[in-house]
Amino acid sequence: MTRTVLVTGAAGGIGRAVAARFAADGLRVAGVDLADPRLPGVSYHRADVTRADEIAAAVREAAGERGGPDVLVACAGVTEGRPLHLTTEQEWNAVLTANLTSVFLCVREVLPAMIEAGSGAVVTVGSVLHRTAAPGLPAYAAAKGALAALTRQLSVDYGHHGISFVTVSPGWVRTPATESRLGGAEDLSRLRESNPMRLLASPEQVASAVAFAASPDAALLTGGELVLDGGASAVSPASLLRDGHRERMGLPPLHGEPR
Repeated sequence: MTRTVLVTGAAGGIGRAVAARFAADGLRVAGVDLADPRLPGVSYHRADVTRADEIAAAVREAAGERGGPDVLVACAGVTEGRPLHLTTEQEWNAVLTANLTSVFLCVREVLPAMIEAGSGAVVTVGSVLHRTAAPGLPAYAAAKGALAALTRQLSVDYGHHGISFVTVSPGWVRTPATESRLGGAEDLSRLRESNPMRLLASPEQVASAVAFAASPDAALLTGGELVLDGGASAVSPASLLRDGHRERMGLPPLHGEPR
């Protein structure tokens, strides 16, 4: 029987690629977002993922007579922030609600059907910024760190029901939102040089990892995390600043005096 997949944030860069991948694989896909992703084979269900009533309605619509969903992929979220001493309580709460509380609401809504079925998969889309840090994103980093912890916890609490929980944590991904924050080709080149593979993930590559994490073949991965950053989080940042190390990695020397 064809599985049903519910994808939140389906109109965004990663979410859209995830929804398209599952549809191409022949699964029944329900996209949840405030905007219509307009993808072939993807039904659209408008909902604000921070509102429990709207999530409940979207899940009911997506399930229809068949029930489910069998898979939840939580992609919805925001990348916003500024230094902690400038962050208001309202801003802090908004980022945590969008990136963490929304996942709690979505998972809580789909769990009863998965428990009844004795199977299911939940994939949360996290970020390497709970492992490393970038300037000015304290609330976002806190939310993604908590999301990884929540995913591990759920794997323990619901594994005996046959439900798997996996976090997929990308580094920089070439989405329209990401590229709008960059200064062009030079910034893209510097980002590539920040990891040993000299690669930036595409949304489609993230979608491939999500598809695997949601598959029965990945059941033993439950409670784990797939990190997609080209090895950036495995490298000591200082090694990228020393010309001797850079030469051994095949990278060009840096120019200019340190500040």
